[in-house]
Amino acid sequence: MAELFGLGLDAAAGGVFGIIGTALGRVAGYFERRQSFKHEVQRWSHEYKLHELQMAANQQEAELELAIAAQQGSWQGLEASIKAEAAIGEASKWVINLLRLVRPALTLLLWFITAWIFAATQQESIVEAAVFAATAATLWWFGDRAPKPIKL
Repeated sequence: MAELFGLGLDAAAGGVFGIIGTALGRVAGYFERRQSFKHEVQRWSHEYKLHELQMAANQQEAELELAIAAQQGSWQGLEASIKAEAAIGEASKWVINLLRLVRPALTLLLWFITAWIFAATQQESIVEAAVFAATAATLWWFGDRAPKPIKL
């Protein structure tokens, strides 16, 4: 009987240890999954940051390309303006003189309009915009219009 009792105890002890082993395996699996989840979160947040950096770099590149295109357009506009003036060629003296008075007349008119805007409205942003436009136009029209040197 003692042997049968010992055999029963062995079976019970084996069952208890089996249940404890299963429970320990489940607990270890829980910590393993939690660690794996942390790793995935870190990996995805790292990939998200890399994606944000790549988007910022693409945006900077696009802005740079846009600035280059604007600068090239500005130079092409100046070149076209100079070529248009050079294309006048031979004409009556009074026609050439009248054409040469267009810029000064427009500039004077632009500054009179700017002064009128200043007197009529006291809104600072409108006045600043008008002064900026008048200054930009004046410098564009006369900034690079120095007399050509006489070739000997």
